[in-house]
Amino acid sequence: MQIVDTAPDDFLDSIEDDTVRETMKAVDATIVAALPDRRRVLWQGVFWGGTDQSIIGYGDITQPRPRGKDVEWFLVGLARQKSTYSLYLNAVRDGAYLGRWYGGRLGKVKLGAASIGFTRLEHLDLEVLAEMLREADGLTPTDPE
Repeated sequence: MQIVDTAPDDFLDSIEDDTVRETMKAVDATIVAALPDRRRVLWQGVFWGGTDQSIIGYGDITQPRPRGKDVEWFLVGLARQKSTYSLYLNAVRDGAYLGRWYGGRLGKVKLGAASIGFTRLEHLDLEVLAEMLREADGLTPTDPE
C-alpha cells in the first residue's frame, strides 16, 4: 500500500452508494474532530491480506514490526469492505490494542487484532470512538505483547 495523490474528500465524494458515502463521511468527521492535528491521506494498493484496498489514513506513524524492518503507516485507518466498514487502530495500551479496551463500549462491532468492524453507522457509538481516538493520539504505537 502507498499514499496516493487523491484527496480523501474526493475519494469520499466518489462513493456511489448514498448510505455508504454518508456512513464513511460521518465516521471520517468523527476521526478528524478527535485527531485535529493529524495528517489525513488516502492509501491505496494491496493490503496485507492480498486484497486491493482504499484506506483513509489519519496520522503518520512508524509501526514497529516484530520481525523485519519498521514500516511507515497510519495511526487510524478507515475503509469500506464488501459488506462491512473497518477501522484500523494502531495504538497499544498495557500490551493490548486499544480496540480491546473499548470494544464493549463501542457498540455492535467485531474486534480483530488491530481492527474494528461494523455494518451500520448506528451500530457504532461515535462518542466512544472519539474518546478512544483521543487516547490513541497520545500513545506510542508498538506491537502488543
